[in-house]
Amino acid sequence: MLISVVGFGSIWTRRIATAGIAYYNTTGVLVGGALRHRSCVYGVARFNGSSGFRPDCVYQMLYKVFECEPPCVWSGHNKLLLKSLVRKSGRPDAYLVTIMSEQSGGINRCDARGWLHKDVQLHSFSECRERQEAMLVMPAYTWLRGQLGAFFLEPLPHKPGEARLVLSSVI
Repeated sequence: MLISVVGFGSIWTRRIATAGIAYYNTTGVLVGGALRHRSCVYGVARFNGSSGFRPDCVYQMLYKVFECEPPCVWSGHNKLLLKSLVRKSGRPDAYLVTIMSEQSGGINRCDARGWLHKDVQLHSFSECRERQEAMLVMPAYTWLRGQLGAFFLEPLPHKPGEARLVLSSVI
């Protein structure tokens, strides 16, 4: 499975094991001036040190396409393993997207109409009072609904690894 990274969560951790270094990314919100998990749904995106991921220039990793295992549940938590950086980018199968309440106006997870397209996988969701951050695995042209309206994930025509959440009043 090919996944392009469109956004990262706020919290990073690093673990060193006999197999090497791994970097974990998940959602978080500011609580009392510090980033905290406050997970309603907990999941991590794992980047192996040997994957081509560079933590020293994390924002240069945006819109890069990774060979991945399909998202799964491991030890009761959502896990996405980004195994290796794909040197020759093709069209990804999905995008790793993070959205915050400042962008969406807030998300009502109890919305009876559903706040996520059926093909979108909620990977991690942190919430404290009005602050929210959601990490999603989204195929192209799927949507999520926030208080401001529906956001469609639209790939850039000439840059298949890049995509944008586009606000629409229609859904």
